[in-house]
Parts: sequence; C-alpha cells; structure tokens
Amino acid sequence: MAETTSAHTQAPGGPPPKEFPPFQRETFASQLIWLALTFGILYVLVARIGLPRVGGILQARGARIAGDIADAERLRDQSQAALAAYEKALAEARNRAHAVAGEARARADAQAEATRKTLEDKLNARLAEAERSIAATKTAAMSNVRGIAIEAAGAIVTRLIGDAPGEKAAAAAVDDALRQTHGS
Repeated sequence: MAETTSAHTQAPGGPPPKEFPPFQRETFASQLIWLALTFGILYVLVARIGLPRVGGILQARGARIAGDIADAERLRDQSQAALAAYEKALAEARNRAHAVAGEARARADAQAEATRKTLEDKLNARLAEAERSIAATKTAAMSNVRGIAIEAAGAIVTRLIGDAPGEKAAAAAVDDALRQTHGS
C-alpha cells in the first residue's frame, strides 16, 4: 500500500519524494543530540529563571494571604471588642434609665402622696366645718322644734275640738311627748 500511496503523491515526471525529516535515519542521531541540548537549555532556563519567579510570586501571595488573614483576625477581634463595649454601654444605659425611672416614679409617688394628704386635710377641715354647721343648724332647729310643736299641737287641737288649748297645757303635752320619744 505504501507503493500505491507514494505513486499517488509522486509528481509526474519529478524526483521521488523524500521521507518526513524526523523519520530519516541519517539525521536521527543529530536530531536526538539537538533535542537533548535544547531540552537541557530550556530546563536550565526554567529552573534558574522561571521557577524562582513563580516561587517568589507564590511566596508573595502566601505572605499577602497570611497578612490578610492576620488583618481579618485583628479586625474581627476589634469588632468583637467594640461589640462587647457597646453591649456593656447599652447595659449601663439601661440600668441608668431604670434608676432614673425609679427615681422619677418615687418623686411622683411622693408628690402624689403629699398632694393627697393636702387635699385630705382640706377635705377633713371642710367636713369638720360642715359637721359643725349641721350641728349648729340642728341645735337651732331642735330649739325651734319645741315652739313649732307647741303651735302645731295647739292648731291641731283647735281644729279637732274647735276650742284652743292653753299655752301651758300644750307645752306640757309636747314636753311629755318629747320625753317619751327621747327616753325610750
């Protein structure tokens, strides 16, 4: 089949085609030497120049990452400290607010108690005055009741009998009735 292929690739009337250069046996040894020499030079260049640069970049990145992590931890510690300080300040503010509210409540209670006592004293004074006025009015009315009762008894007897009783008889009857009412 190789002959058929070479017959098809062969130019009409031209020289026979040459083999692919890496597959030529005459140049194989020199190609291996150049391959080894080129590989060695590339290896040395990569090992001496490329790898140190890559290693430096990796070390710089590692150092920057470690620094960033250290900064993040430091900032986290600072934020936790700030949060603790905030919570402490908030608790102190709450305690102060409760203390102020308690003091205000105590002042308001004391003021309300003082106002209540003042009003109670005023009301007691008014009540005592009213009781004295009532007692005086009652005494005055009771002193007039005897006279009114004598007049009413005289008027009733006059109306019933048609004859007016004597003032002394009417007064004796009213005094007798009052004694019976208050005595029993």
